[in-house]
Amino acid sequence: MELKGNVIMVYTLHSWFIVAHILVGAVGLLSFWVPVVGRKGGGTHRRWGSVFARCMLTVGVLAIGISGTTLIDPVGTHPHMDFEAGFIAAIFGWMMLYLAILTINLAWYGLCCVRNRQNHAANRDWRNLALQAVLFVATVNCVIHGIAQMQPLMIGISTIGFATVGTNLWFILHRAPERNAWLRQHLKGLVGAGISVYTAFFAFGAVRIAPQLALSPVLWATPCIVGLAIIFWHWWDIERKARQRIAMRPSRTALSQG
Repeated sequence: MELKGNVIMVYTLHSWFIVAHILVGAVGLLSFWVPVVGRKGGGTHRRWGSVFARCMLTVGVLAIGISGTTLIDPVGTHPHMDFEAGFIAAIFGWMMLYLAILTINLAWYGLCCVRNRQNHAANRDWRNLALQAVLFVATVNCVIHGIAQMQPLMIGISTIGFATVGTNLWFILHRAPERNAWLRQHLKGLVGAGISVYTAFFAFGAVRIAPQLALSPVLWATPCIVGLAIIFWHWWDIERKARQRIAMRPSRTALSQG
């Protein structure tokens, strides 16, 4: 009876984590587009950007709870799925844990970049550095379990974690980054967190309706492609505006002399 009670408790806790994850994630999914599409730098951008970032941090913590309860009892927490315990633990346990940490890492990093834009050295805060180490370990762990389960998806998606740690540390440890580097990194961090949560929404959410879609390349790739397009477009726009400002300086100087 005690074992059965523990199983019920884990399932109940898992269910509550999912409900909270969906509610907070829904707010994050909607708020994501306000700072992305709207005017940059204004009050609306800052308010909704803050809402989105806080949602991402909360969603990441809740996803750790979901993955943790899954690893404790893979089959018991997913009774609607006709998969082996090892597969469930790998995809909905270890890979979700990796994605949860990735989301937290990117959201926190994106916030740090904008908050510390006038003091780059503050980006070397121990929490920011610790998150890079934690994400690296989670990424390696995801690869190991992907190899063990022969799941190319787990191995492939781990490249994002390695790239994130590498590029984050490059910026954090850079002594004198160029003027707009913080803005590009801020964008990368928070849009990257958006990619992560939309991936979870499409892939893990759809799986609960149609389990056969668990490893669909389309569901996993679409948010990443759209998110990267947003990042690269805004990076181009940042450079375009920077070049325009530089081009206007001589004319302003000549006007003041005249």
